[in-house]
Amino acid sequence: MTNIDIAPAYESMRPFIERVPASFEEEGEVIYVGRNLIKKTEVDGTAINIKRYHVPSALNRVVYSFFRTPKGRRAFEYPRILLDKGFETPEPIAYIEERRGGLIAYSYFVSLQLPYRRDFYEFAEASAERYAEVAIAFARYTARLHEAGILHRDYSPGNILFDRPDDGAYHFALVDTNRMAFGPVSLERGCANFARLWGPIAFFELIAREYARARKADEARCVERVLAYRKKFWTRFSRKHYVSFKLEL
Repeated sequence: MTNIDIAPAYESMRPFIERVPASFEEEGEVIYVGRNLIKKTEVDGTAINIKRYHVPSALNRVVYSFFRTPKGRRAFEYPRILLDKGFETPEPIAYIEERRGGLIAYSYFVSLQLPYRRDFYEFAEASAERYAEVAIAFARYTARLHEAGILHRDYSPGNILFDRPDDGAYHFALVDTNRMAFGPVSLERGCANFARLWGPIAFFELIAREYARARKADEARCVERVLAYRKKFWTRFSRKHYVSFKLEL
């Protein structure tokens, strides 16, 4: 059994959407391979992305079939909240869910493709000249995001896209939005939200100071908390995965 939800504005794409489960393996250009697979293609001149979520493990198939909202479903529903609040994210087109024996199998999230190609991986070992303007703009953006009651729970380098188009301002967009929290974001939780990012200590200090200013908070306290959460996350990550980083902790 296959269930399909299509955003009203993209109902004209229904014939294409209905073919996705059958055509996904053969059509489109692969842009990401991991537990999930992402492809890009075009429909009547419109660039779109299709993300296929892997089939969950046996236990999780039961959980996501009856007790928790599947990741693809959240990826389809959450962007509308962001867009309605004025924050950029790929516009959702459709959600497709395949079930076998009543249990979830593959699911698909179809969205418009964003024009932004830069992400925060480029700041891993960047100099202040490269990151200063972006870091300040990003800190202010994150403060607005948190003040609006939006917390991306996987605020990692690859999930934050940005660019500086012709208007001269930095534009940011969030992807992989199936892990979101909505509601008041405390300063403490906001500071913790930066922990997964990459970059030198000075990069984090600049972000923390500007974030504190934007939220009218104590700068020194915010710097201390951001660095503490950063160190805690990456120390735990390295121990869990038995790897070492050239990361200044």
